[in-house]
Amino acid sequence: MTTVVVGAGIIGTTIAYELQKRGRRVILLDKGDVGLGASYGNMASIAVTEFMPASRPSIWKKIPGWMLDPEGPVRVRPSYMPKLLPWFARFVAASRPARLRQLEAEGAVLCKRVYDDLLPLLRETGLEGELTEEGCLSLYRDEAEFRADREHFEILERFGFPHRRLTGAEARELEPELSDRIGIAVLFPQNRSLRDPFRLVQSLAARFTALGGEIRRGVVAGFDQSERITAVRLIGGGPITVDEVVIAAGAYSGRLSKMLGEPMPLETERGYHTQIMSPGISMRHSIIWPARAFMVTPTAGGIRVGGTVEMAGLDAAPDYRRSKITVRRAQTALPNLRCEDSSEWMGHRPALPDTVPVISASAKVPGVFYATGHGHLGVTYAATTARLMGDLITGVTPPVNMRPYRVERF
Repeated sequence: MTTVVVGAGIIGTTIAYELQKRGRRVILLDKGDVGLGASYGNMASIAVTEFMPASRPSIWKKIPGWMLDPEGPVRVRPSYMPKLLPWFARFVAASRPARLRQLEAEGAVLCKRVYDDLLPLLRETGLEGELTEEGCLSLYRDEAEFRADREHFEILERFGFPHRRLTGAEARELEPELSDRIGIAVLFPQNRSLRDPFRLVQSLAARFTALGGEIRRGVVAGFDQSERITAVRLIGGGPITVDEVVIAAGAYSGRLSKMLGEPMPLETERGYHTQIMSPGISMRHSIIWPARAFMVTPTAGGIRVGGTVEMAGLDAAPDYRRSKITVRRAQTALPNLRCEDSSEWMGHRPALPDTVPVISASAKVPGVFYATGHGHLGVTYAATTARLMGDLITGVTPPVNMRPYRVERF
């Protein structure tokens, strides 16, 4: 059995490893090098507490105001707005109270499994050292900011995710560089970080090839099918004969599913980071300040600052003013943070309007599977997605109900 996994980010690479381990002959295909998409520049967080649907009314009602603010946490380029309207209509439709409760439960099911799948994966590949022990601190200036995030805590309490409120002084005991302006913090002990997410993807790819897996570079031109999928056609190259195809190309997966006659409402939330190699401070925990829409993580040999969302499609040039905004905001929480020996990056998060990923067999083409739409939780969900996809593809009953993650729900 030959399986082609299209997309060599953290999701596709982990799936390829899982299938190769289960006895498939796997080809991992990407237009570029392994891990150089969103997996290169994510915020390195195993963010098991961040499964709340983005379509909550408390979020989307703020979007018009954010759009008028050039430094707001969500920015839509005006020229892209007409293309975004159908996606946004689905986004608002996902905000009905009953639907929100379903989406919360569907995200919680995946997040509850994360360490059950991730820790064994790291152990068997010898990569345990890539995961830190420290959690994440969520910061609040005062009680008003803390109360504004109460909906998040109520959801975590409902599903049993641990978190602990701290005074500002207690937070500074954990992270002495935090500003005195921080009056309250919440510790999420399970939101651990990766020492270098890009290195993790490359290391998994090396384990995959050591098992006999093959990595190829190529751009998909189309697919051949009769009663089921038969080949992947490449631009400038011969077809690859296949028994199965897994579409795990992140934000580009929608273009590929459309080739198969199965379009999905997949958008890109463009994310920016600044990697600072000479920050002048040291940190142990990641931090996030919800009211100011930024995150800071010690990773990749330095400190990474990211946050905010830009909706502008897959092809528009980066706007690195977004990176500079988040660095300025980070310096309000970390007043001694210096931005020296730094680099800026932009990548594409695959975003579905209901915030729940597609982990599914195709509803139209036998032998085709999808693993995409993980949004901000790609690295968080990677091992669990690989486990579930491995089960679906090899005919094993998955340990969770897969119906909520099917592609035909749209």
